[in-house]
Parts: sequence; C-alpha cells; structure tokens
Amino acid sequence: MPYGFYISAEGANAQSYRLDVIANNLANIDTVGFKRDLATFQARYAQAIDKGLVIPGSGDLDDVGGGTLVRQTKTDFSPGQVKRTQNPSNLAILGDGFFVVKKGDETLLTRAGNFEINSRGELVTPQGHAVLDDSGTPIVLNLDIKDWQISDTGALIQGDSSRNLAIVKPASNADLVKHGENLFRSSTQPQALAPAERRVASGYLEMSDVQPALEMTALIEASRLLELNINMMRTQDQTLGALVNRVLKV
Repeated sequence: MPYGFYISAEGANAQSYRLDVIANNLANIDTVGFKRDLATFQARYAQAIDKGLVIPGSGDLDDVGGGTLVRQTKTDFSPGQVKRTQNPSNLAILGDGFFVVKKGDETLLTRAGNFEINSRGELVTPQGHAVLDDSGTPIVLNLDIKDWQISDTGALIQGDSSRNLAIVKPASNADLVKHGENLFRSSTQPQALAPAERRVASGYLEMSDVQPALEMTALIEASRLLELNINMMRTQDQTLGALVNRVLKV
C-alpha cells in the first residue's frame, strides 16, 4: 500500500474529528455559559523516525512528513456576551472565576449562572445541583422572607443575614476538564477569589462564547480538507490498481 495513502487517511481522520468538535460548538450557540472547544493538531513523524531508525532533520529518504496527528482538544475560556434577563436568580460573573456546585459527592465548577430556586428554597442549577456558598454549604433561602437580593460582589442578602456565593479560580484553566451539563472538574484545588475581584451581575447571564461566523468558516475549511484527503486516497487507490493491472498484463 502506498505510504501516501496512509498519510491521506490520517489527514481525513483528523479533519473528521475536527468537524465533530465544530458541530458540537455550533449546537451550543445558545447554551448559557458554554465554552467552545478547539481541536489542535501537530505534524506527525514518519514511521521510520517513530521507530528510531532515522533522525529527524537528517535529510534521508525516510525523513519525510508523516501527515497530521490530532494532538488534543482545548477549551477556549473567552468570556461570552452578557445578556439581561431581569431574573434575580440569574447570575453572570464579570471577569475571572467560576461558581461552585455540588453534584452527588463531587464539587464542580461552572460559568453558567442560570440558577433557579426550587420549592424548598434551594438555589440550584437547571439539573437540580446545589449551588454552594464560600463555606461549601448549599445555599437555601428562607421562603417566609420574600425580599432577597444578590449584591454585585456575589453576596446573597435576605433580611438581616448575608452569605457569599462561592466564586473560585483554578491555578490554570488548563486544570479544568469538561464534565458535562456545562460543569468542569478541576484537577487541582481552586482558590477563592479575593473580595476585590468578585464581580457578579444579578439578572444577567453569560451566554456561549461560540461565534457562528468563525465556526462556519472553520466548518467549511475542515469539510474541504476532508474532501481533499478522501480524493487523494481515491487517486492513490486508482493508481495502485492501474499499476497492478499493468503488471498482470506483462
């Protein structure tokens, strides 16, 4: 089998993966707090180099490119547009930081502040996960007191009591892994934001950071590259078939 066939196949596989990532981004254009993903690639060494038979950059016949390799999927944590909802339980973090929620036995992070108050007065996510305060305790409102508000520093004020929502920041966004339901799991212990850095807007939501025009451009590019690689595979297959036929006729 021609070596170029494998290179084209690897390229087609990489662009197919990229299309899946872009499609997921586009499907979440209207998802509150969603952070888009980016498929990243790197040049792949030839098989002889991978096996240590040839030194990269030697200029030997086997020192050729090995095509494209999917490296990893990275999450873009750029802030999304802030949208006004006038619902006081909807919260948007202005700047750095993540809300903290409890799902089962896990403590997870999210930028999606589309919270609700359930029949028990608990502040929860749309999936029913408890939103935590800065002591790690689920936030529960007193339903007998109707008036409450959330300050611009993320403090829930009701009557004479006040408690801060937990707003934390990981050492690096690279420590965060998507968990599903717009939640992130941190591989390191995140730290609470300093009081001066806490900025929260009640009655607003941070929307998805997906930009449709950029994603559609990337979608078209990936589709064309996938098609080109498939056409190269087809051409090489036809060339090999023609060569075999000639040999058999001799």
